Amino acid sequence: MVDLTEISAVVAATGVLVGVIYYILDMRHQAKVRQTDLIMRLYSTYGSKEFREAIIEVMNLQFEDYEDYVKKYGAWFSDEPANKAMAMVCVFFEGLGILLREKLIDASLSYTLFSTMIKAYWVKSRPLIEGLRKEFNDPTVFENSENLYNEVKKREQRLSKKV
Repeated sequence: MVDLTEISAVVAATGVLVGVIYYILDMRHQAKVRQTDLIMRLYSTYGSKEFREAIIEVMNLQFEDYEDYVKKYGAWFSDEPANKAMAMVCVFFEGLGILLREKLIDASLSYTLFSTMIKAYWVKSRPLIEGLRKEFNDPTVFENSENLYNEVKKREQRLSKKV
């Protein structure tokens, strides 16, 4: 015969198991909520008037290479409007690249929201960034932006193979 002590032990163990499962599911849900909140805050910055003006200015810059950029718009740390706009845009995409590298935000959602501008930004800024890497003798300058671009291109290739 099963006595009351054994039944209560089984009920208690079941309760603990249910509690642990609930906690794990809740933690997963909270992580998803935090990621969604972060991506929406990034998207809010991306859609802000200030950022939109900066990215429009960056996309309208005309330069062949780093030397041409410096001649037309000044050195990287100058107070010229073009440099302020370029810095804002570079820092945004570098930050996005870091968050994706560290898996702190959902890659699929990020690519869906930002991929068009990631590609346009990298194509536009690449000559400048390559020049900055040489000037500062630092191959890591905006490397996360470059990795972000490369990941978008890889994702596009995978998706095109599925079609």
